[in-house]
Amino acid sequence: MSRIGKKPIVIPTNVKVTLAEKTLTIEGPLGKLQQEFSPNVNVKFDSTANVITVERANATRLAAAMHGLYRALFQNMVIGVTSGYEKKLEIFGTGYLFALSDKILQVRAGFAHEVHKKIPVGLDVKCLDQTHVSIKGIDKQLVGQFAAEIRSIRKAEPYLGKGIKYEGEVIRRKESKAATKK
Repeated sequence: MSRIGKKPIVIPTNVKVTLAEKTLTIEGPLGKLQQEFSPNVNVKFDSTANVITVERANATRLAAAMHGLYRALFQNMVIGVTSGYEKKLEIFGTGYLFALSDKILQVRAGFAHEVHKKIPVGLDVKCLDQTHVSIKGIDKQLVGQFAAEIRSIRKAEPYLGKGIKYEGEVIRRKESKAATKK
């Protein structure tokens, strides 16, 4: 039995839950999210206790895997519509910078050209300064995916630390070959 799947999801008072055939819709102060779920799980919403529970529909391995997965997805939806998610990125290097124009994030990361990333609908991207960018949204998966795509433009390398990294991420530094030839 999944330890995560067994936990009930407590719904805050300012969140509205709608359970249709195989779709769960959660609406809160920041927006509305919708998730279809597998027939391998049974989702129940108790409106008196304001709790969502996820149970296995059968005893298969797939049902066991889906049990914890859908409970975690529903919990992320509740957190997203109440407080939202945020990822911060920073860029380090001479001439490296972030810029924002319309719905496009421009990244200068040491290439001969600028890299342009179109900002997906539902995300709020702000350049705090030229070396820091903040990505906010209600969908945890969308925020994380867009942040990972930006980071993959030029990951921070271990010798000089130049590139894009998450704020607070520690890059393990290496010595250069010249340092060993003493």
